[in-house]
Amino acid sequence: MEARHQSSSDPKANTLNNIDPHERHLMAIRIVGTALFEYRVRKTEAARIRLECLTTFAKELGDIDAREFAVVAQLLAGKSTAERPPIDRTYTLEGIAL
Repeated sequence: MEARHQSSSDPKANTLNNIDPHERHLMAIRIVGTALFEYRVRKTEAARIRLECLTTFAKELGDIDAREFAVVAQLLAGKSTAERPPIDRTYTLEGIAL
């Protein structure tokens, strides 16, 4: 039996090895973001478990970083930015050409 090999002109499978890292990162953000949206809307245990699993998996694969992982963990802990006191900053347009 002879093994058949794909020629270089044949389309290659879309595997983890031949995807651009930036593309992988964006795909992970999209998947985790969709799961986060589903959890925030439905608030079911199944949606929470799915979000936790997808976020952990993306972190272990290196597709999201620790900061992005922490944002999801903070939202799962119930600490939203709306509960924090507003930051008192004064902005002026003085000296800015419009």
